Amino acid sequence: MKKFFGEFKTFIARGNVLDMAVGVVIGGAFSAIVTALVNILLSVCTWAVPGGLKGLVTVLPAANDMQRGMNEAIGLGQSFQASELHALGVKLAEANYAEQISENANYLKENPNLIESAKSTILSKYTLHGTTYTYNLSAVIDWGTFINAIISFLIVAFVLFLIVKAFNKMREAQEKAKAKAKEKIAEKMHSDGAEAAAEAAVETEAAE
Repeated sequence: MKKFFGEFKTFIARGNVLDMAVGVVIGGAFSAIVTALVNILLSVCTWAVPGGLKGLVTVLPAANDMQRGMNEAIGLGQSFQASELHALGVKLAEANYAEQISENANYLKENPNLIESAKSTILSKYTLHGTTYTYNLSAVIDWGTFINAIISFLIVAFVLFLIVKAFNKMREAQEKAKAKAKEKIAEKMHSDGAEAAAEAAVETEAAE
């Protein structure tokens, strides 16, 4: 066990592992910043769209009865507008308590909690996208999330490109400096002999 933990400690202490860990942490934080920035930009660009960025969704046609919605007879199909929620809650409550209402026309007015309960039932089976509620079992294409992911990817890729380009330029400059130093050694070896070459080698090591 002591040998195992010793090897593990050596592995963790390796420079490339630590660099990778730092890179992952910084990358995660940077990704969150990019996502927030893209959300702000897209929210401004989709200002006129009902519901903004989150309202950019497409509900695919129902492929089976389970995807058709709660109750198409009262308008609770695959989707409805948020402004229709109260009216649909009233319709659902009327459908659920039709017998009581037939005996007492003011039954729902006397029991307003039944409408709120019906609205809660609807909300438990629908998800709000911008200003549109969509049935949870329906197939939905979330264009807003897709566009957000594409733009975030392009921004991150562009930043990484700039970082790699700067790193390559620094490495190229370093390689040129080394080549120039080696040429200097060769010239001194030719003109001043081995002693001068040794001095030039010391200078080169110090420069590196």
